[in-house]
Amino acid sequence: MSTSATTSTAPPEPARAHAPGKLILSGEHSVLYGAPALAVAIAQYTEVWFKPMDLAEGLRTAFDDLSSGAFYPFRLLTKFKGSLDRRFEQFRRGELDVQNILTHPDDLAVYALASLLQEGPTPGLGAVHHLPHPGQLGSHSALPRGAGFGSSAAAIAAVTVLFETLLDRPKTAPERVARVRFCERLQHGQAGPIDAATVVHGGLVRAQDGAVSPAEIAEGHSLLRGDGWYWVLHGLPASTTGDCVSHVRRHHGSDAPLWADFAACTAAFADALAEGRAPLGEITANQRLLERIGVVPEGTSRFIGAVEAAGGAAKLCGAGSVAGPHGGAVLVRLGDPEAMRALMARQPELRWSPLRVAPTGAAPGPAPREAEA
Repeated sequence: MSTSATTSTAPPEPARAHAPGKLILSGEHSVLYGAPALAVAIAQYTEVWFKPMDLAEGLRTAFDDLSSGAFYPFRLLTKFKGSLDRRFEQFRRGELDVQNILTHPDDLAVYALASLLQEGPTPGLGAVHHLPHPGQLGSHSALPRGAGFGSSAAAIAAVTVLFETLLDRPKTAPERVARVRFCERLQHGQAGPIDAATVVHGGLVRAQDGAVSPAEIAEGHSLLRGDGWYWVLHGLPASTTGDCVSHVRRHHGSDAPLWADFAACTAAFADALAEGRAPLGEITANQRLLERIGVVPEGTSRFIGAVEAAGGAAKLCGAGSVAGPHGGAVLVRLGDPEAMRALMARQPELRWSPLRVAPTGAAPGPAPREAEA
C-alpha cells in the first residue's frame, strides 16, 4: 500500500473514541465449542485519543499504564502487520507460544489501525490509502488488563471507531465485531464472538456460533437497576487468556457432554433474566463447571465460597487462570448491601464496585464521565 500521509488540517483538540468493558455472565470457554454465551457491557471504559503532532511520518503511542510508548513509521505498517500475521501462523503450527505473538504491549492497538488501512482504498482516493496525520495515539482505561473485563477487545473497538472517524471509513456493527475478533486473535490465540460483540453493541448480548443478538431481560430486572449485582477484581491472573484457552483445549476440547452442560446452564441463566428472576442457582452451577475445567484458582474459589456463605452467589468471569492464586474478574449477586459491605471489609485488598450496565457500545467521543470509578 502507499505509505505517504495525506495533507490535512490538524484538529484543535485530540479526536477521541471509547468502548465499554464486559463481564461474561455465562458461557466463557464453552462459547469456543459451539455453546451460547451471555455477557453484559459494563460502564467502565477505555478511551483512546489521537493528537496530530509534527513528528516524522508515523505514530507515537502513549498508553497509560501499558508501556513507555513506541514509534510506528507509517511506511512500515504493512510490514508490521504481515510480521504479526506470520507469528500468528507460527502459533497455529505450534512453533510459538501464544504470549509471544505480540512483541510489544502497544502492538495490538496499532495492528487494529494497520488492518483497517490495508482492507482497501478509500472511496475517491483510488489506490492511495489515506493515512492519518502523524501524531500520538494514546489511551486511558478504567478496565483492569488481563483480568476478564474485556480490556483488549475494548481497546481494539475504540481504536477502530477512532480511525473510522478520522479516515471517514464508517463500519457497520457486524463489521466492527469481525474486526475486533480478527485483531484479538493475536492476544488470545482464538477469539470467540462474545467479547467483541459486547463491547461493540453494549447492553446485554447473546452469542453462539458467531451469531450475535441482544439478550432478553425483563423490564426493571435487578441487573439493569444495578441492585445487588457487583464485580470484584480478585487479583490479576498469573496466566494469560491464551494460556487458559490452550489449557482447556488440551484437556477438555473434545468433551462434548461437558460443553452440553455449559450450554444448558447458559440457557437456564437466560431464562431467569427473561423471567425477571435472580439467577442464583445458575450462577453457582456455572461456577462449578468452571472449577471442573480447571480455570478457577484456589484463592478465587475461597472468595466465592465466602460469598455463598453470606447468602449470595458468585462466579469467575472470563478466562480465569491456570496458575497462581488469583482469577481476575468475579461476578457477585448478593441482595443484602450490608452483607456485601461486610464481606468486602474483610477483603480490603480487593477492588470492587456495583455493576452498572453500559447501554451502548463503542462510539466516537469521550467516555461518559459518570462511568469513572
